[in-house]
Amino acid sequence: MDIFATATLNGVVDSLLRAQAAILNLFFPMVSQSQTKEIKFDIENGKRRIAPFVSPLVEGKVVEALGYKTATFETAYVKDKRIFNPADTLKRIAGEQIGGSMTPADRRSAKLIQEMADQQNMLTRRMEVMASETVRTGKVTVKGEGFDTVVVDFGRNANHTVTLAGAARWGQAGISPKENIEDWALTILKNSGAVIDNVVMDTLAYRFFIADQKVKDVLDIRRGSPDTVVLGSMAALGLSYKGSIDNVKYWVYSDWYVDPDTGTETAMIPDNTVILGSSRIDGVRHFGAIEDEDALSSGLSGISGATADGLLAREMFVKSWVTKDPSVRFLMSQSAPLTVPYRPDASFCATVN
Repeated sequence: MDIFATATLNGVVDSLLRAQAAILNLFFPMVSQSQTKEIKFDIENGKRRIAPFVSPLVEGKVVEALGYKTATFETAYVKDKRIFNPADTLKRIAGEQIGGSMTPADRRSAKLIQEMADQQNMLTRRMEVMASETVRTGKVTVKGEGFDTVVVDFGRNANHTVTLAGAARWGQAGISPKENIEDWALTILKNSGAVIDNVVMDTLAYRFFIADQKVKDVLDIRRGSPDTVVLGSMAALGLSYKGSIDNVKYWVYSDWYVDPDTGTETAMIPDNTVILGSSRIDGVRHFGAIEDEDALSSGLSGISGATADGLLAREMFVKSWVTKDPSVRFLMSQSAPLTVPYRPDASFCATVN
């Protein structure tokens, strides 16, 4: 079997355990793979209406259907291209018995799986950055080489992004973080009809939060906490559970990524950030179809999501090829992701200091 055949490579991707990320898990749990290059999504803009009264002798009144708007976006590709070096198969890999117990073919297979898992992890981290921007700003910026920068605005209420200043900042006399969060949660409820169930903040914001005596009096670190399995997986993602108040879970998030524009390590959420969100944000990880000639030339059988026109409705499409001079094998993954909140007003973000 040719382990570098397109169908084989993508079969391996399908069998890999999916990488996890905290904000993606909390607010964007659903996945949608488009059959076209464009991603289409509906943004709800309903109102709190009541049924009309009329006389029993009067004809019934026609009620206009709830409104929504459909947006279409053809996102940029994420392309992860790397050299697959045959010389690596001659070296003992980590965990292998000293002296070597694996054949070069075994090492090549193990190396291939390792590389594709790393590509998938990097894609997930890119989407976590997108998810963070989405719930913080109600927008997401898509930019890259050869792609004009586009800001996808999901139309979140402008009042759902606030920066506290002066005497209103957390840590100032007379300011209660608990009361602020209650007010912001009420704003979400009013504008979206959603009740928040998660609050995520960075370490600096949490220090102000936990110093509030009104928080100390009611924060429940035992009853209603996530089960041990969930808690363990979240901890591995840099998300630390701190307790609950009125069925709302409170988390501290600490994770970083290397910004491709600056090369500097950057926090997933900035200092002094507080994010309020509801599971009713209806967050979806959308993937536009990948257009690739190799999907046709390599045959469609065995590649899930492939269509007759060469489009692939997949989260990630992997292929490999060899150049003769110099003799090099390349391994490349492609994806067209976008994080979409179908109910954008079910989130809120505050900079508190």
